[in-house]
Amino acid sequence: MRLSSTCLLLAITGATAFFCPKPMPHLMSATRGFVPAHVATAQRVREVSRDVSHRQGALFMAEQFDYDVIIVGCGVGGHGAALHARSEGLKTAVFSGRDVGGTCVNRGCVPSKALLAAAGRVREMKDAHHLKALGISVEGDITYDRASVAAHAANLANKVKGNLENSLKALGVDVVEAKGVLAGPHKVMGDGKVFTAKDIILAPGSLPFVPPGVTCDEKTVFTSDGGLRLERVPEYVAIIGSGYIGLEFSDVYTALGSEVTFIEAMDRIMPTFDPEIARVAERLLIKPRAIDYRTGVFASKVTPGIPGEKPVTIEMIDAKTKELVEVLEVDACMVATGRVPNTKELGLEELGVETFRGFVQVDENMRVLTKPETEGGEVVPNLYCIGDANGKLMLAHAASAQGVSAIENIKGRKHAVDHNTVPAACFTHPEVAFVGLSEEQAKAKGEKEGFKVGKSIGHFRANSKALAEGEPDGIAKVVVNKDTGDLLGVHIIGLHAADLIQECANAMAAKTPVSELAMMVHTHPTLCEVLDEAFKGAVGRTAH
Repeated sequence: MRLSSTCLLLAITGATAFFCPKPMPHLMSATRGFVPAHVATAQRVREVSRDVSHRQGALFMAEQFDYDVIIVGCGVGGHGAALHARSEGLKTAVFSGRDVGGTCVNRGCVPSKALLAAAGRVREMKDAHHLKALGISVEGDITYDRASVAAHAANLANKVKGNLENSLKALGVDVVEAKGVLAGPHKVMGDGKVFTAKDIILAPGSLPFVPPGVTCDEKTVFTSDGGLRLERVPEYVAIIGSGYIGLEFSDVYTALGSEVTFIEAMDRIMPTFDPEIARVAERLLIKPRAIDYRTGVFASKVTPGIPGEKPVTIEMIDAKTKELVEVLEVDACMVATGRVPNTKELGLEELGVETFRGFVQVDENMRVLTKPETEGGEVVPNLYCIGDANGKLMLAHAASAQGVSAIENIKGRKHAVDHNTVPAACFTHPEVAFVGLSEEQAKAKGEKEGFKVGKSIGHFRANSKALAEGEPDGIAKVVVNKDTGDLLGVHIIGLHAADLIQECANAMAAKTPVSELAMMVHTHPTLCEVLDEAFKGAVGRTAH
């Protein structure tokens, strides 16, 4: 068979598609009109030659590395990055450090929600007044088996961990069980072997922060890691820190019969919440329960005890004067003072990277910087960092979003996560959730930029679904820019607040003004009508 010149060239260069064009009298040129067939063929030969050369060059570059992408860490962020990398056709490896799922799955989000679910059922069944209002009565004492509750949390964590690992392997991701350490540009070492990749994503996560003077034995004095094992239910427990972790554990412990004392260094309880939401939360989550608190004090020294024999002792000093104000004796103490980046053993010094309080500095595209941008930090080529380790927003779903964003940038599609539209939730009973700015933050921003701030509140007590559930407590607070109608923040405390906040986060991400949100139809009767009331109120209308 006689081959045309184009077909012959393709055969010689090894191109993946072979075609032999039929003889044509002429071809259309976009710039020159009709051209003779032989000229068109010559042009096509040159185009194919350039394309083949490009592909061969790309193939040559790829063959220099073991992988297109290596991800160090396999929590929610690393997992999300790996899935997106495979969907983009990138050869991918993940260094799991024998911890697939990371903190969220094994020691955080997942097992804590299992404990909260079980404890929540106990609380509901013990609430005779609430049940009576629904026409239900329960005879006898409500009991639970501590070991079975703990097993429920552990089993769920193991199941989710297995699902994550299976999803990676099913998509062709190589899971390396070793802990990855940077060994130079494009290099990661694990278990004595060096792996190479064109791009590297760091996703090492974080660790519980234990303040100076606090001794943890993970039995009587423990972090959230130890608390999630629920090895016992102490009669009296102190919780250092009244943030999300501390609040969720207070919900579990009080439902299971413990008394709780919060020790908070800030001047008010729940300092990370919008102040108005915090006041409602205190009324719903603190005062009706066996909880008290100290504010404006540090736990300067915590000494473990012996279960059933010797109490834990906690020395508290004034946060301002540093003078001793009280010594507290409890059965157990939980340290819920936040988390710190797990970056000490990453080998960052190999690439000249300086951390700030342990956090890896990154730009908006998740590219690692040698030091903060304000100090002249420069981009480290082909190195990214996502999740808790960069300190942008220490939430599991934020880490996953950053992982996807890093892959987008690796593929040459510039992308940045809008962290202001990432929602957060505290899974107490009732739940607390928010997105964007608090009212205080919005007012400060308004004063600086010259706009007025407005707010509107929807009430669960006016919501048919909440009333039907016997859960009328709570509010949804909308904070807006009155000049533009833009949503600045939404804060909710009430039944299923963690689910309701997503509508608001999506609206903020889509930059939908409150005037449009107020015209949108919400299903009746549902809890989301609380938001409908708040949106309408923000533009001077009444929902019902």
